[in-house]
Amino acid sequence: MNSSTTPSALTVSVVIPVYRGEKSLPGLVKEISAYANGPHLSPNGTAFTIKEVLLVHDSGPDRSDRTLEDLASEYDFVKPIWLSRNFGQHAATLAGMASAAASWVVTMDEDGQQDPKEIGAMLDIALAGNYQIVYAQPTNAAPHGMFRNGCSKLAKKLAVQFLGTQYRSGVFNSFRLIEGEIARILAAYCGNGVYLDVALFWIANRVGYAPMLLRGEERPSSYSFGMLLNHFWRMVLTSGTRPLRLITIMGGVSFLLALFLSGYALYSKFVESTPIQGWTSLLIIISFFSGLIMLSLGVVAEYLALTTGIVMGKPLYVVTSKPTRPAK
Repeated sequence: MNSSTTPSALTVSVVIPVYRGEKSLPGLVKEISAYANGPHLSPNGTAFTIKEVLLVHDSGPDRSDRTLEDLASEYDFVKPIWLSRNFGQHAATLAGMASAAASWVVTMDEDGQQDPKEIGAMLDIALAGNYQIVYAQPTNAAPHGMFRNGCSKLAKKLAVQFLGTQYRSGVFNSFRLIEGEIARILAAYCGNGVYLDVALFWIANRVGYAPMLLRGEERPSSYSFGMLLNHFWRMVLTSGTRPLRLITIMGGVSFLLALFLSGYALYSKFVESTPIQGWTSLLIIISFFSGLIMLSLGVVAEYLALTTGIVMGKPLYVVTSKPTRPAK
């Protein structure tokens, strides 16, 4: 609903990382365009307008580059951002946030699951609760298989344990409304390898949630199970030192278990005169504690690798003046 009598409309920048959006983007941008010309009213009467749509080309395998050029020619509010190579969804999102000029920033996917008409409702929730961030909270299951959805629920529960009670189960969603200043500050200093949503919680603590329905995907997901697992592990590593504390706890438990086994073996040999059959039990004990040691070293090595990447100044993303075309 238009409201030309309301001059003080809130402005919104929409950031969309693009990897395989050749077919899905035209329809999505057309939906967004309904909110781009003049002020519109949210369900609660908040006047807003979409000032710009920042399409961040993350050098995918299809011809999204042509689609972005066509959309920029068709719509004056569409602004392509070209990355020099594929940096990943979170880096591409941060590149768009760094260029956003509106008072609020919305991030969303290119696949059509998320409905642009919900932006007004998210603004209402942000203003009513004085929130700095509003996450979409799907009320229906994602349009994936049962196994993937089950793994996703398990990962979110584990994330809450690792990240702390301030992180609500299921909070993270790529459909976000972020206060513009918060988005730009984060994009300015966020380092390479840092999980975007964890970094948002570093600088914002007023977070709201907007219940909504997910739509069906217009194309298959670009994320394999291995990529999703890597995504989760990066979130755990950048959450802080909780995994290292877990290693300390595991070491203490292992030490107590070793004392118990040693005491049991000595008691059986000298008090009960029970012959100790060594090879099987010895193999199990050595394997168990060796596994704990290797696991601990692996986690520490992951932290060192993450820290080294940040200290060496590895860029989070690189923006170029022209698109990187896919190989023919």
